[in-house]
Amino acid sequence: MTNPRLSLALGEGGLRLSGTVAVIGPRAEYDLAPLEEMLSGRDGITVVQRFSPDHDYFARMGLRTLPELPAEEAGRFDAVLFCLPRAKALARAELAEAAAAVRPGGTVIVDGLKTDGVDSFLKDIRRRAEVTGPWSKAHGKIFAFPATDAFAEWREAGDRQTLPGGWVTAPGVFSADGVDPASEALAAALPAKLGGEVADLGAGWGYLSARALEGRDGIRRLHLVEADKAALDCARENLRDRGAEGRVEFHWADATSWGTGGSLDAVIMNPPFHTSRAADPGIGRAFIATAARLVKPSGHLWMVANRHLPYEAALAQSFAKVTEAGGDARFKIFHAERPARPRR
Repeated sequence: MTNPRLSLALGEGGLRLSGTVAVIGPRAEYDLAPLEEMLSGRDGITVVQRFSPDHDYFARMGLRTLPELPAEEAGRFDAVLFCLPRAKALARAELAEAAAAVRPGGTVIVDGLKTDGVDSFLKDIRRRAEVTGPWSKAHGKIFAFPATDAFAEWREAGDRQTLPGGWVTAPGVFSADGVDPASEALAAALPAKLGGEVADLGAGWGYLSARALEGRDGIRRLHLVEADKAALDCARENLRDRGAEGRVEFHWADATSWGTGGSLDAVIMNPPFHTSRAADPGIGRAFIATAARLVKPSGHLWMVANRHLPYEAALAQSFAKVTEAGGDARFKIFHAERPARPRR
């Protein structure tokens, strides 16, 4: 996918970069070709991406790719290209880290969509720094400013918070401000016995996994699979505080490609259904196919979904028996049995 804003800024906009550049938060479709052309290659580029599928995409391209910036790399880069996330608190915290990563005299570039709040973010930046640009293109804006410590106070926006019940969350993770009602409903509907080997796909900050372990000594191993490293780090803390040591394995991974086929007694999941602002049931369908691949012939899937999402056909295609095991006007809970294996 072409990158019209970056091309505009580095071309007609006259923005010039050299040396080492960190690119923070790019999604897989973000084209770095204009940056590579200006730097005459990829050697000087470091991608920082906490979301596993996007991290792996850039790593496969041969780029130096990290889940987060180590503290020892502060002030190392000549420039940072910051891809604006949707969550405001996360955006402020990551911008503060981006500014700290640049050497004195270096450049911070911000690229974002209007729907992700780039206009209001630009206003906030202008109160603290002298901005070059912005350049507007493709429903967004890109602009630059000199590295400065004027954003240090924004680091606090990235601090973890503790919810009622002692649950730890972080800005930008799913359901950061409270327990998701759908996960709460599924947790209450789970049977007394789930089996010895269980996976929670798209486990977030660990609420459903923790609830699944409560009173279920028969679970020998629970695989907590989550693509967002920040959420996974919160889950480690939440599960540790609830005495789950020795029974939980944490996997920073794309749930749709994780695991060994036919190895699990059960899968539990509240799959995501957004990659942008629009709902995308295809994500949930991919999770269902993965669950069918992972469970044993006698295995089970327990899943919750928003009432309006059309997952019934995908479930019927992947499992021989599917029942609606609960829910309300907002959510539906499915119990699926006997996975359908692809014919060889």
